[in-house]
Amino acid sequence: MEIYLPIAEMAVSPWLMLGIGLIVGGVSGLFGIGGGFLLTPLLILSGIPAPIAVVSGASVSAAASMSSFIPQWEKRALDLRLGLIMVTAGVMGVTLGSIIFRWLSMLGFAELVVRVSYVLLLGFIGTSLLSESLKTMRNAKNPKILKRSKSNIGYLLPFKMRFPRSKLYISILPPVIIGFVIGILSAIMGVGGGFLLVPALIYIVNMPPSLVVGTSIFQVLILASTTAFMQSTSNGGLDVVLSSILIIGAVIGAQVGLFFGRKLCGEQLRILLGLVIIALTMVLALELFLTPKDIYTTSSAGGGL
Repeated sequence: MEIYLPIAEMAVSPWLMLGIGLIVGGVSGLFGIGGGFLLTPLLILSGIPAPIAVVSGASVSAAASMSSFIPQWEKRALDLRLGLIMVTAGVMGVTLGSIIFRWLSMLGFAELVVRVSYVLLLGFIGTSLLSESLKTMRNAKNPKILKRSKSNIGYLLPFKMRFPRSKLYISILPPVIIGFVIGILSAIMGVGGGFLLVPALIYIVNMPPSLVVGTSIFQVLILASTTAFMQSTSNGGLDVVLSSILIIGAVIGAQVGLFFGRKLCGEQLRILLGLVIIALTMVLALELFLTPKDIYTTSSAGGGL
């Protein structure tokens, strides 16, 4: 059984797409991070064109973020002033990223750039998770070794602003730059950016950990929604049928991931995630160098099949 995707102009197995949604949702619930950085490469590996995969990743990230944002808003577990500054810069980044993506599509390089970007990004994330987890487990008996030094760059740069909710008086330049860069990544790769934003808020901006998750989800919600809208209007890449199936699978998978996540050790989970990401990176990297089975396609003179 297959269904036809009108925007992607191809037929796919709904069970395969539902399975991808379940995997991404399960990873999100199991590890407590957005699964958008896994969704787009999995869709590409299943044959979905990169532009469609990018928009689908953004739309699923937006839907998942909305369900997570409501309880954070009710608990006031975010710094709205700082979040708005980052979102403003992020939307500018999405705008620039969409222009770059459209230009790459016109040149025929969009697919290659997305694949290479994911190989580099996932390789970095996977190796970082493995090294950090193994280091933490080795030094578990000495908590002093686990302390990380925070950056003072926000206190040294100009254009300072006070953020009462976070009890910070820092330059707005680091949050603006972080938001702008994540906006570009969101537009080109279809990622929400939460896996990069959370450590940036903690170790660069020095935001209190209690406000980090809510502020990050707020940023991801706006940027992913903006990316889905801009990419679908400029490139026509939003396939509602595909996105709906993925969202259903992601919602179910997230609940399953949450259930099992409560039963496993945190560092064991991070090592498992690191191994999964590295395996996915190797598959993507291998496909970059494999020669297609049919380099040329032929048709009859009359255009028939």
